[in-house]
Amino acid sequence: MKIIYRAENIIDANLVKGVLESEGIHAFVSGAYLTGAVGELPVSGLVSVMVSDSDVERAATIAGSIDASLRRADGDDADPLASALPA
Repeated sequence: MKIIYRAENIIDANLVKGVLESEGIHAFVSGAYLTGAVGELPVSGLVSVMVSDSDVERAATIAGSIDASLRRADGDDADPLASALPA
């Protein structure tokens, strides 16, 4: 499995996971339980979405589109693919 998306929070990670699974791509959210340890761990980079090696390219494209939409909704157009890792 490879990381295709680093989420800012658990909600965004599960949103990406849900869309990927609706497209037939099995996805796993890693680090979901680490968010409860904020204060002891770095605040960012805790939660990521992972897919099998064979789905990386397709999943990264989908995750990048979702990330761009989330950034537009937040008014942050700086780098729409900053959280989507390249295939």
